Amino acid sequence: MIEGVNMERIYLDHAATTPMHPLVIEKIVDVLNSTFGNPSSIHSYGREARHLLDGARSALAGSIGAKENEIIFTSGGTEADNMALFGVAESYQEKGKHIITTEAEHHAVLLACNKLEKNGFEVTYLPVDETGRISMEELRAAVREDTILVSIMYGNNEVGTIQPIQEIGQLLKDHQAIFHTDAVQAYGIEKIDVNECFIDLLSVSAHKLNGPKGIGFLYARSTVKLSPRSFGGSQERKRRAGTESIASIAGLKEAVLIASNERSTKRTRFLSFKDALKQRLRDLDVTFEVNGSLEHSLPHVLNLSFPGTSVETMLVNLDLAGIAVSSGSACTAGSIEPSHVLVAMFGNQSERLINSIRFSFGFTTTMEEIISAAEETAKVVSRLKK
Repeated sequence: MIEGVNMERIYLDHAATTPMHPLVIEKIVDVLNSTFGNPSSIHSYGREARHLLDGARSALAGSIGAKENEIIFTSGGTEADNMALFGVAESYQEKGKHIITTEAEHHAVLLACNKLEKNGFEVTYLPVDETGRISMEELRAAVREDTILVSIMYGNNEVGTIQPIQEIGQLLKDHQAIFHTDAVQAYGIEKIDVNECFIDLLSVSAHKLNGPKGIGFLYARSTVKLSPRSFGGSQERKRRAGTESIASIAGLKEAVLIASNERSTKRTRFLSFKDALKQRLRDLDVTFEVNGSLEHSLPHVLNLSFPGTSVETMLVNLDLAGIAVSSGSACTAGSIEPSHVLVAMFGNQSERLINSIRFSFGFTTTMEEIISAAEETAKVVSRLKK
């Protein structure tokens, strides 16, 4: 809360991070109080921790149609993405050094690809259209005999666009290329089956689905070879050394179970929030454009362009009004670095780069908050355009 100001704050930045669910907090505290053993120890304390670890692995595997031994615990989405890209590159470089990704990926993938290019790999960055989707024809044309990895995000964190994941998997299923998808923003919201979509590697982070920060997992199909990124103990079947964070893993499991049980209800609510926010803005004569796909989109992410405004000023004014939203832009002192996702969609001369705001919803969001946020946004837009 801003010092000296008594106002209700509204959090609409769930795509950045989510508040922990009360049941998740309860589970973590319970485990912290009761289970401190090292899961690699053979005595009763270790076995208790191992039991929690195995139970979580089973639940996570079940949530995507995987096997238990295909779940590797990580510190979050960035480590999972890095493990997937560097792990495959190192293990399969004898078969080729060509990698395919998109221009609209998260930086955890893009910067890993930049590093791999410096290490002698060739990376093809597929363009996206104005809705943020890739062209299957362009992907088909880009796949080569020496392609060893295709990494394409499931649902975009900035504009919410969902890629044609099942079609991509179908295209690659008889090719040597490993198919990785960063599902950090989509997991827990979209129903994902790694076998139906022919996904080989999939990244997840707990803090995007009301779990704790600092924990996530990488699904790795049992047939995929991954060179390890850390060395030490033989945890995670020698794929990731280090004593597992049992309390965080228990929290992740709890968050996943809650998300699975509430997925359908949440999707309906989030879609109603999207519609209500847009409708209230229209009622208040606010001019805006939707960035992203109307047909293929995550239900909880809505990115809007407000012509005649400045993103930096919008964010500051909305924050002063108690509304927490964000943009794809990294605001720095006096300047804005344009969102690479919006650049990929609209080109680097588009006005949308400097006037787009992301609203994203979560389990704490109410319809009253959506209407209030729309009304505050309308006031800010009106002031700025004057």
